[in-house]
Amino acid sequence: MGWLVQETGDERAALWWTQRAVDLAAAGGDQALAGYALVRRALVTLYREDAEQTIAPARRAQNDVLPSRIRGLAAQREAQNHALAGDVGACLRALDRARALLARRGGTAGGADGPVIGSMHLPDSVGMVTGWCLVDLGRPREAGEELDRQLMVGPDAVRTQVRYGVRRALAYACAGEIDHARTLTEPLLDGVTAVRSATVTTDLRRLVRVLGRYPDHPPVRRLAPRLGTLSRPTIPLEESPS
Repeated sequence: MGWLVQETGDERAALWWTQRAVDLAAAGGDQALAGYALVRRALVTLYREDAEQTIAPARRAQNDVLPSRIRGLAAQREAQNHALAGDVGACLRALDRARALLARRGGTAGGADGPVIGSMHLPDSVGMVTGWCLVDLGRPREAGEELDRQLMVGPDAVRTQVRYGVRRALAYACAGEIDHARTLTEPLLDGVTAVRSATVTTDLRRLVRVLGRYPDHPPVRRLAPRLGTLSRPTIPLEESPS
């Protein structure tokens, strides 16, 4: 529920529901579910660019008693926050830790018998998150090249294509490759319309700001009206729980 509410743009309600999941899982003795709920909480605060509130739950979810997959996902979330803060060393160390944890037995999506936890569509989630982090670390060309390698997902993975595709376009735009960024962006717009994701819209607004530095570029001018419409914040479906 927390994830669904987050995608409507209501971060306050998303945090409420995610904390509710943590509390219920802990009360029921399900440490794994409680740990994963902390990973989800860290995602909400990541999009709020709240360093302290992101790192804390991500580190709690790396407790040794939790399954290696959850700890690996938590390390990825920690890496994303260190990238946002510009801490290259801490980011890369967290990514290394994530790769080691996710490579362990049971570190794959759901392990041999358990339910899938986290995305099912990322063949190399650490590689994808590395590309994501490189944008925030100010290394956009490397980010674009890494995301090029990672974005070989199936046609049914629309949300994954859109979420990471927008970030790839952002990387190339930040690297000054405006024509390429525009070429990457155009095929994503129908998907953006379909998923109507608040988290995707966050990066789309960043992309709009970067492309806005090139108002005399004809392809950018043609794309601007639709980008402007799609980058408007989503409207929460309902008020946050009290």
